[in-house]
Amino acid sequence: MKKPDADEMRPHYDFAGGVRGKYVGRLAKGANIVVLDRDVAKIFPTSKAVNDALRVLAEAGKRHGKAKSSRRSA
Repeated sequence: MKKPDADEMRPHYDFAGGVRGKYVGRLAKGANIVVLDRDVAKIFPTSKAVNDALRVLAEAGKRHGKAKSSRRSA
């Protein structure tokens, strides 16, 4: 059996009923795509893990910012 080329479409795929760009609007509205370096991806293997870590970091940043500003006003 001949192995198909990676760049070749297989004959049994049928995209006759497909709609080009069907979800592009939804993607543009509600998604930010970020590519992680491999070493970071090993630590944060899922989008949930990344989001959880970023939320913790953001909260720590807010607290640190509040602590700085309260010192200045005292």
